[in-house]
Amino acid sequence: MTDVPGGKDMILEVDGLKMYFPITRGLLKRKVGEIKAVDGVSFKMKRGETLGLVGESGCGKTTIGRCISRLYKPTAGSILFDRKEISSMSDKEFWPLRRSIAVIFQDPYGSLDPRQSAGSIVGEPLKVHKMVDNKAEYQEQVERLFNKVGLDPDLMGHYPHELSGGQRQRIGIARALAGDPSLIICDEPVSALDVSIQAQIINLLMDLREGSSGLSYIFIAHDLSVVKHFSDRIAVMYLGRIVEITTPEELYSNPIHPYTRALLSAVCVPDPDIEATRERIVLEGEVPSPANPPKGCTFHARCPEATPECSTEIPTLKEISDDHEVACLRVQ
Repeated sequence: MTDVPGGKDMILEVDGLKMYFPITRGLLKRKVGEIKAVDGVSFKMKRGETLGLVGESGCGKTTIGRCISRLYKPTAGSILFDRKEISSMSDKEFWPLRRSIAVIFQDPYGSLDPRQSAGSIVGEPLKVHKMVDNKAEYQEQVERLFNKVGLDPDLMGHYPHELSGGQRQRIGIARALAGDPSLIICDEPVSALDVSIQAQIINLLMDLREGSSGLSYIFIAHDLSVVKHFSDRIAVMYLGRIVEITTPEELYSNPIHPYTRALLSAVCVPDPDIEATRERIVLEGEVPSPANPPKGCTFHARCPEATPECSTEIPTLKEISDDHEVACLRVQ
């Protein structure tokens, strides 16, 4: 395993990432097409940064996370993690890095083994990666992780069905922290929880980031309001591609891409006077199928500002100001 040239302060550099899933038919599983879940995504992350990935369901957010965590092997592209090319590594080569990338899953009800106790679930990475030398150290580390995520260690003997949704998600977070990772991929970690519990989990993740030097997050969500206060930068995705990436402040005050503006117009504002005067952007048509995406800009069929060239030319991300990139042919 060798280092690849890359920025020392960059923990992750994704370049031209593609993930296509084959469409098969018949008894012989003959390939008849492809689902282009991720189609040429590039971005970089600094160490200690939180990047929000937002977009409608099916836009490829979760697939990106699974490619980075090596749950999927990408069809094409490069993934540099800590200056090491991991997309083409064998499982054996990747094993020393496995504990450095953790995942917090969306469903706290389905992501925990119902046959394991909470303590066993949290402590499993400690055993798998041989991070403890004896039972006493194992017990001490599991209790430390429970305390770290705000859980009473007395719950270690309980099983998932005996815990609330918020407690289960805290167990998932403690399991992710067990390997002492440098990157945590949060795959919609609050979408299955009650609103009151969502705030608690977001605050917990923020506290963990502030209490750890160099911990980075990829926070996947479909709700822009959830990632606004949590992310250092936000990448907006549409049909397998990033269409805009910038800071939350810049995104809310100066959205450039028509799709970003449409998404922001759907975010509720607590002030009824402001809400009553806001412009609503209603997009026409349905999201195209990733098995047959439109040629050119994938958004052109629904875009109110599309020109004829949008149906033939694929836009690339262009930097329009400091730390603000947009993929739109109309932006110069």
